[in-house]
Amino acid sequence: MLRRTLVTSLLAAPALAQPAWPTRLVRFIVPFAAGGPVDVPARFLAEYLAPRLGQPVVVENRSGAGGAVGVQAVIAATDGHSLLFGTGSIAIQPALQPDIGYDPLRDLTPISLVSESPMAFSAPANGRITSLPQLIAFARANPGKVTYGSSGTGTTTHMVGALFALRAGVEMVHVPYRGAGQMIGGFLAGDLDLMIGEASTVLPHVREGRAIAIAQTGAQRSPVLPNAPTLEEAIPGTAMPIWFALCGSRATPPEAAARLVQEMAPLRDGSDLAQRMAANGAKLILSDPHVLRQRLEREVPLWRQVVQQAGIKAE
Repeated sequence: MLRRTLVTSLLAAPALAQPAWPTRLVRFIVPFAAGGPVDVPARFLAEYLAPRLGQPVVVENRSGAGGAVGVQAVIAATDGHSLLFGTGSIAIQPALQPDIGYDPLRDLTPISLVSESPMAFSAPANGRITSLPQLIAFARANPGKVTYGSSGTGTTTHMVGALFALRAGVEMVHVPYRGAGQMIGGFLAGDLDLMIGEASTVLPHVREGRAIAIAQTGAQRSPVLPNAPTLEEAIPGTAMPIWFALCGSRATPPEAAARLVQEMAPLRDGSDLAQRMAANGAKLILSDPHVLRQRLEREVPLWRQVVQQAGIKAE
């Protein structure tokens, strides 16, 4: 009788609670070298989240192959605590390198669209391009005569230039550089008609009068570039900001995304990070996973189409 009562009591008792995520150190893997623009929000959020999660949160820079090395490190992780703090390049690289070994829609677990920032199409203050309508008219009348610089083949800056050219029906010459610093150097030396870069990299030169921002790539005009129209105003389907995102591998448990989104939510409005990013034209979003998944579902096939139609090859 005693044995039967004990068994009945055990069956009726609630299951032992499983430990909540995280149960160990959390890694934010940034797929680019230290000191880049992704590092600022990644390290801020790591420091912010550590005491709230009750576990250390560290940032690891795993650069190489245009970001693919870091992405592959996250995908291969099975601990459920290794997360990718990446950029929109995760939707671009599979289009450029079909043998890259991963599919972001299949192999990554969306957690949050962290932020987005418009890019600017900038022209020299004394150059022959003075406005977006004039750029389109000149490029259509002079195929292959307009040069535009990017921070490298296959970067978001390059791909947005290619997308614009396709949608506008113009032919421009792409001049890739090894990073934004070299691109700006070439631009200021007079080697380019245009450069395409994140708003924060362009702003100092616009404010100093050495460049004019003739367009921006956000869906709406940015307060930091109020006189620059969006590409979308002239050519529908060209709104394409740079964005940062937090993803996990397939081993990342659902409760991880829920916990991270919940803990980051208070930062959306008025936080130091939000203010610092807004000063450079960026918007802190910190969305739920659904918003990021929608972004990936839209951009992965889009970049495959752009790469194919523009004949872009990986370096």
